[in-house]
Amino acid sequence: MEIKPNGKSRHDQMREQVSDFHRENPEVWDLFVKFTLDRIHRGFNNYSVNAIFERIRWEKDDVGGDSKYSFKLNNNYRAFYARRFMKMYPQYDGFFRTRTQTSKYDDASKYSELTPRDYE
Repeated sequence: MEIKPNGKSRHDQMREQVSDFHRENPEVWDLFVKFTLDRIHRGFNNYSVNAIFERIRWEKDDVGGDSKYSFKLNNNYRAFYARRFMKMYPQYDGFFRTRTQTSKYDDASKYSELTPRDYE
């Protein structure tokens, strides 16, 4: 990973955000694992992390943020959840197709994370 002048990359910043979210909302991880293993047991060799996130949204209206001050399930977290799953379940490495996280090469954003209030 490239060392940024301010010591923090955009990737580091997003990792901190998803870690905070994960700590505050462990049920999202439980659903992510449940729905992913369901796809695996149905015979899928690959699947879309986007579809897993949308199923979590569909099935559980009360997970994550409050939808007024924070998004319930931020799309920025998808890559982190997919990679975490494959790290925690190495027998399914490659189940989610991933790309290089270019955020590792970008400076951290000076802006706070967007919230639903930014779209009012």
